[in-house]
Amino acid sequence: MINVSDQHAPRSLIVTLYGAYGRFVPGPVPVAELIRLLAAVGVDAPSVRSSVSRLKRRGLLVPARTAQGAAGYELSPDARQLLDDGDRRIYATAPPGDEGWVLAVFSVPESERQKRHVLRSRLAGLGFGTAAPGVWVAPARLYEETRHTLRRLRLDAYVDLFRGDHLGFAPTAEAVARWWDLAAIAKEHEAFLDGHERVLHDWEKRTDTPPEEAYRDYLLALDSWRHLPYADPGLPSELLPGDWPGARSAAVFRGLHERLRDAGADFVGLLGSPG
Repeated sequence: MINVSDQHAPRSLIVTLYGAYGRFVPGPVPVAELIRLLAAVGVDAPSVRSSVSRLKRRGLLVPARTAQGAAGYELSPDARQLLDDGDRRIYATAPPGDEGWVLAVFSVPESERQKRHVLRSRLAGLGFGTAAPGVWVAPARLYEETRHTLRRLRLDAYVDLFRGDHLGFAPTAEAVARWWDLAAIAKEHEAFLDGHERVLHDWEKRTDTPPEEAYRDYLLALDSWRHLPYADPGLPSELLPGDWPGARSAAVFRGLHERLRDAGADFVGLLGSPG
């Protein structure tokens, strides 16, 4: 059995499992099935149970009984919205174009400064860059997800959202390099490639696709990949360095998704698709 690294924390793998397969199950996923499916990627039963309890406390999983009366968990409505929003990023097939920008301008009273910290963290987690204190910027296509997120967290009262173009004075490519830490984002793409490019090449040499192996390699790849479209907001290629690794890492993930996802569903025991 493989070991779960820090990158593949049990709680993260459970969220990834629901995003890839669990939400297409009719009804809750039985606890026994969660234990079986996480065992295939090296997570023991006590870690599954404790991680599920944390996700329940966070309001992402809801306890429920299956039609046969077994204990299980299903996604909360908020969790389903999070996964639906994430699909547009994680499974994107077309490279981003120049679509303009969405700006988040916020002001939080000093008496509520903890919300200021939460707001900054959430905008960063959505992929926003910092244009100026209290002014955050992201590609315009992130508007709907940003709106959903801020409303869900009851932070919308502190924020005004705008759409617009960058008109100067510095060239936009120079401005983008100030708004985001492109070197750090590039390292995340390179780390994904280091971990999964060889896996894809190995599968490309094979004619068979055993369901358990496909499930394991796909779940680990998805667990690594799904964070990247949030660290990297998907900037137009003309605004990025010429050796940008993002397109290559996206191609590796798409290759693994196309080769392994449906075979992995056979191991899970269902066949549904995120699109």
